[in-house]
Amino acid sequence: MSVPGAKLASADDRLVHRDEVEHRTRAVGPDSRSVAFLIVNVSPQGLMARCEAAFEAGDLLRIQLPVLGETGAEIRWALGGRVGCQFLQPIAAADYVPLVAMMRAR
Repeated sequence: MSVPGAKLASADDRLVHRDEVEHRTRAVGPDSRSVAFLIVNVSPQGLMARCEAAFEAGDLLRIQLPVLGETGAEIRWALGGRVGCQFLQPIAAADYVPLVAMMRAR
């Protein structure tokens, strides 16, 4: 049964703008092993990445980021080789623009 006027949530319904990037880096998971991480979008509050590790919601990571160095994040969701992470501390506005610029530089 459908509800008139209802719609499914989609990636475009997010409240926070995300910047598209393609940045290869490393992340350290709860088992202290380093894994390859491809960040595909980022916001001051978090990121989405592709990786081959089997992370689960609630796992804590340390992610190497330009400008900031090692940054803590919590996995919020994991699905099919993709993960959504929320930073433990949001990225300060003064650091965010240089961070995105460096992530986009090739």
